[in-house]
Amino acid sequence: MKKNIFLVAGLSLMAMLAAACNTVEGVGEDVEATGGAIDEAAEDAGAN
Repeated sequence: MKKNIFLVAGLSLMAMLAAACNTVEGVGEDVEATGGAIDEAAEDAGAN
């Protein structure tokens, strides 16, 4: 019985870590897109 509890807990932890990796990757993509938008706006405004 204890073995099953540890198995479920371990699998749950692995699932949460995998979800966290996807979340961090998504945040990185959002930051990159925001940086690109800022860069384009600066170029449109004539800044170098």
